[in-house]
Amino acid sequence: MSYLSYGRACTLAVGLSLSVFAGAAELPEPQGPVILEVRGAIENTNGEGVAAFDREMLESLEQKATLTHTPWHEGKVTFEGPLGRALLAYVGASGDMLDVTALNDYSAEVPVQDFVDHDVILAMKAGGRYMRVRDKGPLFIIYPFDDDPSLNTEVIHNRSVWQIKSITVR
Repeated sequence: MSYLSYGRACTLAVGLSLSVFAGAAELPEPQGPVILEVRGAIENTNGEGVAAFDREMLESLEQKATLTHTPWHEGKVTFEGPLGRALLAYVGASGDMLDVTALNDYSAEVPVQDFVDHDVILAMKAGGRYMRVRDKGPLFIIYPFDDDPSLNTEVIHNRSVWQIKSITVR
């Protein structure tokens, strides 16, 4: 088994074990302003068919820092935020496609497999600072472009939604 195949197998095993943990449960209520709503094919909610997250809840998920170039920034930037697959496991997601919607209603389809195959994060920080709406925040899908140059395509760039407000799992 190649290292890459082994890594994907381990990632899938971790995701499946987290899904077992995630069996239908009520999530804690957000204490601060809600910055993300996840709905659709999910088992764990804290509202009527929705999993609402404030910043603290998102920071409680497995975090990752990614140092990478993007088409939208000068030079390399360190982005920090929860792993996309950690969020999906936490809400008990069972779909294979995500509809990611921004504050301006821009929407992109993102395959769940992207979150399994790559360390895709929902970046909350860039350069050590929380991203404001004017800085593409509060959440920005960041792929590890420098770690895997095959991700540097127009298709993946279009999936890199910023100013995320909601994700629908289907």
